Amino acid sequence: QVTGYLDDCTCDVETIDAFNNYKLFPRLNELLESDYFRYYKVNLQKPCPFWEDNSHCGMRDCAVQPCPSDEVPDGIRSGSYKYSEEANNLAEECEEAKRLGAVDDSLSKETRQAVLQWAQHDDSSDSFCEADDIHSPDAEYVDLLLNPERYTGYKGPDAWKIWNSIYEENCFKPQNVKRPLASGRGESFIYLTKWVSGVCVEKRAFYRLISGLHASINIHLSARYLLQDTWSEKKWGPNVTEFQQRFDEVLTNGEGPRRLKNLYFLYLIELRALSKVLPFFERPSFQLYTGNKSQDAEMKHLLLEILHLAKSFPLHFDENSFFAGNKKEAAKLKEEFRLHFRNISKIMDCVGCFKCRLWGKLQTQGLGTALKILFSENLIEKIPESGPSYGFQLTRQEIVALFNAFGR
Repeated sequence: QVTGYLDDCTCDVETIDAFNNYKLFPRLNELLESDYFRYYKVNLQKPCPFWEDNSHCGMRDCAVQPCPSDEVPDGIRSGSYKYSEEANNLAEECEEAKRLGAVDDSLSKETRQAVLQWAQHDDSSDSFCEADDIHSPDAEYVDLLLNPERYTGYKGPDAWKIWNSIYEENCFKPQNVKRPLASGRGESFIYLTKWVSGVCVEKRAFYRLISGLHASINIHLSARYLLQDTWSEKKWGPNVTEFQQRFDEVLTNGEGPRRLKNLYFLYLIELRALSKVLPFFERPSFQLYTGNKSQDAEMKHLLLEILHLAKSFPLHFDENSFFAGNKKEAAKLKEEFRLHFRNISKIMDCVGCFKCRLWGKLQTQGLGTALKILFSENLIEKIPESGPSYGFQLTRQEIVALFNAFGR
């Protein structure tokens, strides 16, 4: 059992469990089943930028079934990631305006400003992720409810290589600390516990977020494991042995509970981001636009209810301890943080199993969006109640990734 206080936080496991299980998760689950949040556009054909990768998983369970375009709601398909109904209706002109770098005279002044702003936003440097180009011919809509995150049989050296490169190359650690890969279980964690306890809070937090993400993914693989695979039927369900091998205190030499605590830490960071981003979604001009007016209004109401609930949580993580020292050092560290995380998002294009790649990309983009929110607090506070929010913007992709990652 994981109990008690979390390191670097005033919060404890029991408070989070009660808040999440009884208040937040049932509402969040309902939101994630709605049309706006179930369709995610992703390019699964991007080549791995770090090494030659020919290991595309040949197993059926690794495949991702993209949506035929007529199944994707009109509002999502036409708008891609636009923010208001007026903008969605003008989506084609907007795309044209972006392509030509010009602004069509037939657009209203406000829409014209928004078009320029989207173009600027696409190139903005505040992003923590290497996002897919959703206008690429290889980018396709995927229904997340029909392609659940679960164990696909993807393991061994290829899976090892992904996690090894994430930990070895992307976690802030002294060059002389090397952890050679042990043979054996492909999905094992690479932990540097003594090192972690000796570094500054920001670097420790970064490491714990990656560890929490790894724990989250491994929990889902254990919870939806392929238990029976015969010609007549496949049966998925919880594999307790698999879970214990990753998280049991005895079997992991005391590491398992720490991994699970890092998952709670990840939860707190993403919850904090949701509580901070409320002003962006509260504006009357923001719509969850799918083309179904009554459902869109209902889902926006539910979304705001969830965000108000997140704000009401009594023991939030205090991100003011981040980057609070010398301004020059803090800026340098923050930029390092961003670049490390962008690298991790690129590594997701090296995952050999398409279903694992889909959920890896979605969850890293979700966490990257949470970090972007936490580092944009001043800009969010300045968002005007009506009209475009120039300083801070979220694409539809970022919104869908943020809530689905938190839902995981």
